[in-house]
Amino acid sequence: MSREIKYSAAWRFLAPIALAASFASSTYADTQSTSWPQTQSDIRADSDVHFGTLANGMRFAIMRNATPPGQAAIRFRIGSGSLDERDDQQGLAHFLEHMAFKGSTHVPEGEMVRILQRKGLAFGADTNAHTSYDETVYKLDLPEVDADTLSTGLMLMRETASELTLDAGAFDRERGVILSEERLCDTPQYRAWLGITNSLLAGRRATMRAPIGITDIISNAPVDLVRDYYRANYRPERATLMVVGDIDPVAMEIEIRQRFGDWKAAGPTPAQPDPGTLQTKGESADVLAVPGGMTEVQIAWTRPHDTAPDTFAKRRTKLIEDLGLLVLKRRVSTIASKADAPFISAVAGSQDLLDSAHIVLIAANSEPDKWQAALATIDQEQRRIQQFGVGQAELDREILENRSFLQAAAAGAATRTTTDIASMLAKSVNDNQVFTSPAEDLSLFETITKDVTAAEVNHALRHAFSGNGPQIVLQTAQSPQGGADAVRQAYDASKAITVSASTGVADVAWPYTHFGQPGAVVERRAVDDLGVTMARFSNGVRLTVKPTKLRANEVLVREDIGRGRLDLPQDRPVPLWASPAVALSGVKGMDYQDIQKALTANMVGIDLSVCDSSFSFDGRTRTEDLATQLQLMTAYTADPAYRPEAFKRVQQAYLSDLDQYQATPNGVVSRNLRGLVHSGDPRWTFPDRAQLSAAKPGDFEALFRPMVSNGAIDITIVGDVTVDDAIRMIAGTFGALPPRTEVAPSKDWGDVRFPAANKTPVLLTHSGRADNAAAGFGAPIGDLLSDLPRSFTANIATQIFQNRLIDQFRIAEGASYSVDGDVDLSREIPGYGYAYFHAETNPVKIARFYALVDQIANDLRSRDVSPDEFARARGPIIETLKHQRQSNEYWIEHLRGAQTDPRRLDWIRDNLSGYDKVTPGDIRAFANTYLSPENFWKFEVLPATVR
Repeated sequence: MSREIKYSAAWRFLAPIALAASFASSTYADTQSTSWPQTQSDIRADSDVHFGTLANGMRFAIMRNATPPGQAAIRFRIGSGSLDERDDQQGLAHFLEHMAFKGSTHVPEGEMVRILQRKGLAFGADTNAHTSYDETVYKLDLPEVDADTLSTGLMLMRETASELTLDAGAFDRERGVILSEERLCDTPQYRAWLGITNSLLAGRRATMRAPIGITDIISNAPVDLVRDYYRANYRPERATLMVVGDIDPVAMEIEIRQRFGDWKAAGPTPAQPDPGTLQTKGESADVLAVPGGMTEVQIAWTRPHDTAPDTFAKRRTKLIEDLGLLVLKRRVSTIASKADAPFISAVAGSQDLLDSAHIVLIAANSEPDKWQAALATIDQEQRRIQQFGVGQAELDREILENRSFLQAAAAGAATRTTTDIASMLAKSVNDNQVFTSPAEDLSLFETITKDVTAAEVNHALRHAFSGNGPQIVLQTAQSPQGGADAVRQAYDASKAITVSASTGVADVAWPYTHFGQPGAVVERRAVDDLGVTMARFSNGVRLTVKPTKLRANEVLVREDIGRGRLDLPQDRPVPLWASPAVALSGVKGMDYQDIQKALTANMVGIDLSVCDSSFSFDGRTRTEDLATQLQLMTAYTADPAYRPEAFKRVQQAYLSDLDQYQATPNGVVSRNLRGLVHSGDPRWTFPDRAQLSAAKPGDFEALFRPMVSNGAIDITIVGDVTVDDAIRMIAGTFGALPPRTEVAPSKDWGDVRFPAANKTPVLLTHSGRADNAAAGFGAPIGDLLSDLPRSFTANIATQIFQNRLIDQFRIAEGASYSVDGDVDLSREIPGYGYAYFHAETNPVKIARFYALVDQIANDLRSRDVSPDEFARARGPIIETLKHQRQSNEYWIEHLRGAQTDPRRLDWIRDNLSGYDKVTPGDIRAFANTYLSPENFWKFEVLPATVR
């Protein structure tokens, strides 16, 4: 069992990589290519992947994968990023990535996205790219694998390789989009990450080449500079094309060779920039003040990046270090869970950062006035493990847990998704690792760990905490009095304290295996057209089961209890935000840490969420662990504990995040939107600092205990399981619980409504940059289930509206990077639902945004959209839905509540065919009914400094 509460942290990326992930990011197959990593390694590449290299040096990898059927993913990687920029080109590698969508020899400006939409690809979701320090990757997720769609995808990648027109006018129009993205990324978390990264990598070129670049260059660079970068760095010997999906590998290779074989580099290979030399450092202390940021203290050690080929010996060395650091992570995580802990959360681990240095780190988030205690604790835990090492039992536990992950990955390998494989394959190329299969990952792990001893791990730990360091950094919103000297003094005071060996922790056994006499099934019926079986037990527990083979060895479980948010007080706030503390509290028989220990060998987990109509426990497991997963969820239901220390930990995490929410327009929107669109109803409103601070552990228990302990229970199971097995396991767990009285749903839900239309937008403020703002609007539509055809029309109309906003506000005017739209139609509240749109922009552009909104709305009301525009909006919706239906997540979400409301089944049956029935005329009628500007509720988020 491995579940940790998620906290915002600038150094979250340096949490130790799960061993399963570190192996799974590679794979293996024999190849005669001389340029793939496996040609210099004793590790074999995945035999299901065909690797090759064209005569011009471009590499390609092809893999047939039929999960889900009829789909494919293309990843086109250029091994060049911001590190390859000249001083006067900073930001232009990323700018060039944007320009790849702005016209080429055979695709006019503005047509690339439209071409893909006609093929069913959604902009952003299925059509995307990213630029990093050392790579640019273009991504297409193809919803169909007919010859024309595949050929179109390859054609667009070939255009990107060498045929971009890089028109000066298009370049100038895109400047605003890039500057908007720079504003969007400029969060306290990013500034902290950048500051600490630049400190740890001092001396390396990476500290001078953040991919977003320099705003002055973005604003003023002539187009010739990006053309220079394109010609110099987009070269076949730097390119790798990866195609994964339900395809014919032989035919795919033929087309790749035909399309890319004539690609020739323009000019000589540029000289590699000097990467710099990692600065040698001894012990150091520093302060990084980030207004709006959280408080975090860290100790790090750096040493030069190992550029040697990927080999068994190299992986063995890394794994042994990782195992020791995982023990350290476990120790500090345990401390964080205790009463009066000195920090909210802590991590320990290592990472090869930006191919510039190997970083070993221990870090903790704390309350602002407790950083000294946090620093002392992580220092002493680090010195404790360095001096006295790990115990064999601790080591065995980490091996056992990671073996379980790798076993699960190997068992489910046949049904890995195409997009996941493509992304892992691209990552392995960037990491210059051999791409290995899940079975090989497990085999490597077993070979390495069969003879690993605590002594060897302890030797690796002593090496890990060597090199440059310790480097102590306090990240905080405001520098403490004394600055870095105060940090050094706190560290010196901690070092003066002698540490002793860690006390051994006794093994614990999972006690919740018997809940009473198994319950009897009193009703069972099949929904044959959906492959669903429904059962009801004598104690009132309902069970809905859908066996699938969508993911081998995967089972999802959802438990819905009671009536959720709608059953809560309507006149005062309650601590719904404390829901993560329910899982972190454990159960009466053992706390959360002991549960993790007892269930180390099992792939189980539990999370609680508060929904409008229920409190929901969710778990993901493998088939052989389903019985244990159900025992875990039943224990949380029948014997919950509400430990004050878990509540306080969550409370402090939220308090520490508040300033980060306030620091950007998007943070303000994410914090406040749900309350705003429910007209300030406290059941949906995010608490302020005073409300968070005033809440007490007793309030937490008083809220959740009656809801969890008394509400009716509805179980949904989806995945690789038989109906009979699911019924038998539920009978022995939830079915054995005492009966719960089911109360008829109350209709007294209060005045749940979308806010009234306004001419003057609701004004919110943020504490960040003066050039950053957001604007949004929404319109009431109605609920989902009372009018299914309306819901299909609403989704298409909203997509058309969003596409037009993107075309005009982002692409034509360059006023925003982020333009979003969505439809939220309630399944629970009759009459409630809305469409919503939001854009990040400069404050001076807000008036223009609202003018465009009115213009688009009036045009949609006055005339039918064209058949092409209609198809480009509807196609991606349908293809996305087809893809979602091939996942267990889709079924677990939409089957909930179906026993008591069969309209939910009708929606599942009709949601594909329903879109086929919508016409352009329906869009016009819908716009006239719901998208009239006088019906819009508007809001904006402005910088507080210019309010």
